[in-house]
Amino acid sequence: MRKIKTGTLFLIFVLFGFLNNVKAQFNDYAIKFGLQGNGLIPAVEFNNDKLETSFLGRGIVRIELSDLLDLELGAGYGRLAGDDHLDDYWRTDIIPFDSRIMVSPLHSDTWNPYLYIGAGYLKWEVKDKPRSPSPFPFIKDSGWDFFIPAGFGFEVAISDVVTLDFTGGYNYTFTDNLNYYNNKDAGNGNQNDGYWNGGIGISFTGESGNSDKDIDGLTKNQEKEIGTDPNKPDSDGDGLKDGAEFLTYNTNPLNPDSDEDGLNDSEEVKKYFTDPNSTDTDGDGLSDFDEVLTYKSDPTKIDTDFDGLKDNEEVTYKSDPANPDTDGDGLKDGAEIIKYKTNPTKSDSDEDGLPDGMEVLKYFTNPLSKDTDNGSTDDKTEIERGTNPLNPKDDVILDVSKPVILEGVTFETGKAEITPESEQVLERAFNTLVAYPEMKVEIRGYTDNVGSASFNLKLSQRRADAVRNWLIKKGIEPKRIVAKGYGESNPIATNQTPEGRRLNRRIEFVRISN
Repeated sequence: MRKIKTGTLFLIFVLFGFLNNVKAQFNDYAIKFGLQGNGLIPAVEFNNDKLETSFLGRGIVRIELSDLLDLELGAGYGRLAGDDHLDDYWRTDIIPFDSRIMVSPLHSDTWNPYLYIGAGYLKWEVKDKPRSPSPFPFIKDSGWDFFIPAGFGFEVAISDVVTLDFTGGYNYTFTDNLNYYNNKDAGNGNQNDGYWNGGIGISFTGESGNSDKDIDGLTKNQEKEIGTDPNKPDSDGDGLKDGAEFLTYNTNPLNPDSDEDGLNDSEEVKKYFTDPNSTDTDGDGLSDFDEVLTYKSDPTKIDTDFDGLKDNEEVTYKSDPANPDTDGDGLKDGAEIIKYKTNPTKSDSDEDGLPDGMEVLKYFTNPLSKDTDNGSTDDKTEIERGTNPLNPKDDVILDVSKPVILEGVTFETGKAEITPESEQVLERAFNTLVAYPEMKVEIRGYTDNVGSASFNLKLSQRRADAVRNWLIKKGIEPKRIVAKGYGESNPIATNQTPEGRRLNRRIEFVRISN
């Protein structure tokens, strides 16, 4: 082979050193186009001592098959030349077409060594024939023949789109006529012609570091910088393109759940509208995952149901953060906790039979006390019988299992008008009749023995009637009350003393049927 000049070799190494930090598309590109210039050395029967000029210009198209393999298609024009045994000059023009499989075992940003082997078709034509006679007379001066190229090379980056290509190899042809000299059948064995090549080329990639092969919004250089796959638009498979994650949402395109809250980034962005970089978007103390999948609350609202309690507070109180009235008692959970101190998960906090909402909004009773007025009768009983649960005075009713003397019911001497101080006692009688709506009673009037018996009998009747009329005016049905005067009969004390006579002047409340 012809010697390479020292200056040229030095230039190659200097260039390689300067370009060491340049990145190019060696193992990750779509297509490359290039031109090569080769010096050739014929491998024929002649020694070619004079080393006549032989060359090949070649255009290439290179397609990436995988990270390891590339396909190269090439076509060119060249000349093989040399001297024969008689030092006479010969020349053959060649036009090779070939395809090559290239193996690139290393993945470097700055240089790319490779091996290649291929197959092609060679058009050749002898332009200047040698004077040395061919041992085999039946020779051709032109034709088309197959050939096999094989060799090695390496690429060096000039920029992210331009590379220099240094290559060398051997091309074995299926003819022995390239130099118009055929000794194939002259007893010398199978000695087809061929040629060595060594050269340099320049190629341009169809996809630069600024390209976006997977159409994800990131350039190839950006993807290489952050570690994503430039051939996959969604490296982590979370449903968001790498570009959207890196440029728009600031999420990790290599982690499907950037904030590790249990929801993948795409669900957070597209379905739940939460922040994929925050485990608790609304800052309510519950993770987005728990809100969405456990409590069914809105992870973008602190108080999903607008009941006055934060979602995490509702979880603490065991109320439903997605329902403003967990127990359905008519009061919002927030009002129950903050204002009324009732249990938001229990419709009747004091277990008096009245829902908290009715106690607060309708009856104005205390939902935390069974007997709001502390009058000895629970709120529900008072409501049902018609007494006031806020007034303790109407709570007490009479024990009607036996006749009851209405102590305190008094009349002026000789008269039947009820005094005002008697009404408190009569209220108890009224409450009793309200509490037992099916009950009928007899109001019995008695007097002492002062005066005539006939007068006292009539007086006791009038007093019994006065009590009956008072109860009827309060709302008791007349048919439920019988009034009867007994005069001075059935005394319960002596009539010889003022105290005894006072006790005998009485009204009795007697149950006569249910």
